[in-house]
Amino acid sequence: MSPEQYPLQGPPLPATTPKHRGPAGSTDCHFHLFGAHNRYPLSPGRSYTPPEEANIETYRTLASELGIERMVIVNPTPYGKEHTITIDSIEFFGRDSARGVAVIDESFSDVALRDLDAKGFVAARVSNVLKNTTPVSKMDEVVRRIAPLGWHLEMYVEGSSLPELEARILALPVPVVIDHMGKIPTSRGVDSPEFKILLRLLESGKCWVKMCGYRSSVQGPPYADVIEEAQKIIETAPDKCVWGTDWPHPHREGPLLPDDGKLMDLLYEWAGNDEQFRRILVDNPAKLYRFKS
Repeated sequence: MSPEQYPLQGPPLPATTPKHRGPAGSTDCHFHLFGAHNRYPLSPGRSYTPPEEANIETYRTLASELGIERMVIVNPTPYGKEHTITIDSIEFFGRDSARGVAVIDESFSDVALRDLDAKGFVAARVSNVLKNTTPVSKMDEVVRRIAPLGWHLEMYVEGSSLPELEARILALPVPVVIDHMGKIPTSRGVDSPEFKILLRLLESGKCWVKMCGYRSSVQGPPYADVIEEAQKIIETAPDKCVWGTDWPHPHREGPLLPDDGKLMDLLYEWAGNDEQFRRILVDNPAKLYRFKS
């Protein structure tokens, strides 16, 4: 493939200072880190080329601005199943402060998985949205491999697929984290079958949800149309909600690139009070990702 078939993702934008910075122990549970392309080779199967500016140092500046002290790094799709950038990032931030979400398949040996576990990985991700990653069709095999490690499964799926996946998810022997608030467009509404299924999954006690909802917005910034979905989720399962920036916002370009400071203030609006804000940013992720209290 020629370089023009790998569109270049725009560089991340500086965040405005949020009105509500994260309290001590706040966790960004979903973001991606990249590095110099000559040091961290990109996969030929990628769908975009990440900016070298979306690196550890730039993210550290963002984290300081938002009040983030703990990090969960999701291995980015431009690297496929190569985890060196995420391993190096966890080492940089330290095992007390950082965790990783891997992308694995049947080619990974038990030794390789135990090595990832020792280096701070706590979950594996499957998707029916992304390319260059492990598909949902391999979910059962992935779960079989990660269950002995005590990992959970992270799922990034189209909201429309939740009806066919509900029974399979509930039957899994590991906890499940639903990315991006289920990726249910706000135009579908809280009475849609897929949103009701998301709430049922949360009520089961098996599932968690990442309150990173801008991808569900139909209106775009400032994402006011997401508030009803977000508040309904928090009302249903206040102890099963975590939050992530999704920095540097892959596949979002130009003026539509989210402002991470405003995303944190949006979370405070959804939470409604300091106690729930802290629960989503501190207490819930400490339990899910096994950070010390």
